[in-house]
Amino acid sequence: MKKNKLIYVAGLGLMLASGLSSCEDKLDVVNTNQQTTSEFGNTSSDLDEAVIACYNHIRMDGTFSRLGYLEEVCLGDEVGEFNDNLWWSRFDWYNAPQAGWDEQTSPLYMWSYAINKCNFVLYKVDKVGLDASSDKYKQIKGQALFIRGLGLYELATFYQDVPFTTNYEDYGSLEGLYMPTRPQSEVLDQAEADFKEAMELLPSRDEGGEWAGGRATCGAAAGYYVRTLMFRRKFTDALAVCKDILSSEDGGNQKYGAYKLMADYGDNFRSQSGENNEESLFEVQFLDYGVGGSDFEWGPVNNSKSATQGHAIETVFANGDAGGWNDLAAQPWLYQTFKSQKQVNGNPDPRLYWTLLSYESEYDNMDGYSNTAYTKAYTEHIATGANWFGMSIAKHTTARENIYTTIPAQGLTCGVNIRLLRYSDILLRAAECENEVNGPTANAFKWINKVRKRANLADLDQSKFTTADALFEQIANVERPTEFGCEHGRLQDLIRWGFFYEPSRLKQLHKHGCSFHGKDRVAELPATVEEADYDSFQYYQEGHEYMCIVDKDLNANYNLKGNSANNNTSNRSFYDGYTIHPVVPGIGVQ
Repeated sequence: MKKNKLIYVAGLGLMLASGLSSCEDKLDVVNTNQQTTSEFGNTSSDLDEAVIACYNHIRMDGTFSRLGYLEEVCLGDEVGEFNDNLWWSRFDWYNAPQAGWDEQTSPLYMWSYAINKCNFVLYKVDKVGLDASSDKYKQIKGQALFIRGLGLYELATFYQDVPFTTNYEDYGSLEGLYMPTRPQSEVLDQAEADFKEAMELLPSRDEGGEWAGGRATCGAAAGYYVRTLMFRRKFTDALAVCKDILSSEDGGNQKYGAYKLMADYGDNFRSQSGENNEESLFEVQFLDYGVGGSDFEWGPVNNSKSATQGHAIETVFANGDAGGWNDLAAQPWLYQTFKSQKQVNGNPDPRLYWTLLSYESEYDNMDGYSNTAYTKAYTEHIATGANWFGMSIAKHTTARENIYTTIPAQGLTCGVNIRLLRYSDILLRAAECENEVNGPTANAFKWINKVRKRANLADLDQSKFTTADALFEQIANVERPTEFGCEHGRLQDLIRWGFFYEPSRLKQLHKHGCSFHGKDRVAELPATVEEADYDSFQYYQEGHEYMCIVDKDLNANYNLKGNSANNNTSNRSFYDGYTIHPVVPGIGVQ
């Protein structure tokens, strides 16, 4: 590709005046629509645009607008496939084939694009003449580091061992392009380093003001640093960062910004209000239906000026009556977990309303609640499925806002921002770390009870949780599912907790994956695995908690090696020296 487009100017009058003698002026003009990497990225304003391109890649089909988000959700124990859809069942059953399907929009493919964009920014930022102590330099570099760290964290926790580079110049040679597979520990080492540096470079949300709206801040980097540390069981280090984030609410350390729980849980899931609120550490930005264009761009380029700019999570979750695809729905155990506890006034846990489309007679008498979805009244649980059924999911949809009667069936139109990291997550992670380091202390209960109080639930009775195992059971299978049910991150929790490698936990996962086929039984949890019509963990084998790398990618890079799912190898040794908490009977829905 030529660097510049040459525009030749030859004036007819001048030509005639000179006796048709040759007279040409050459004017080198950069075509701004077809710039090369040598032409672009040489000014700070260029890099501002390049950072926006990095953000664009976290809102693609293979990252967070559909597959990258929902494959992970489906692989957890809260959500299942109920529509005989082979695309989703291979994730639900932990037996996705290595061959025979197109992974062009897969997380591996798409996050590699995002990391490439970030490497470009980081390669160029020291070459544009910015003062390294300036806010502009720190903002550009910090955002690229955060998004690269996010991509590495997602790849390592989804695919285990993956190829990556941090050197943009590697892309300039075939040897560099055929980069070797690197072990999960190295991928997470780099993610940790990226988040830690971004924590120091980026401003807080408060300091960033209008600039920080929708962007990564030091608070976002700190929260994801905690997630990465906890995946590696570095609880002491993670607890210290959690405390720094939490202290701002009590007037302490303001380094990462001031966060607090929203009074209304629903503000975390509305499309037209509550976005980028005081509880949000980081969220993916989408445009409401009708605000963006009409082009449905599912692939990696996504450069249409008329792209819809929405996500397809709603279309996957919604049932056919609302125009959805009837694909994924909630498992009965999640619903029963919500029903196992009530508000202090006897009403249902309000988080149930924003998570699942269940029918509850009490909603008709609760202020701001109703038994409606997509403007339609209903008198029974709304079910999604074909031959068997699960309860429809409300979260990350507009169902509870009642602004649309039906949604476009094409997908990529929902404008609900995906709140990837909320303050409530930091509270519950702080409690988990405290419990791992010091046991069930008063601090651990204090942080858990803050989350429960927002839902108007009674404080936990400390006398019932006298061991670390007992409090962990409450955190893992009651507090986190009811606060974050059907959100991205449950699979990563199951892996880091070792649930696939402790007999009582694996048995529990089978129970969580159980359901009956009947539409009238979507909320009914089978008493045993044996009496269930369906168990989404029935095909699970050790090593398949990670997603396999498909043949298409393996064949494209001779240095790319398969992971534990490809090789049917166990990851039991990963947990050597770690405590895997066994099931504690009598806590939560067993």
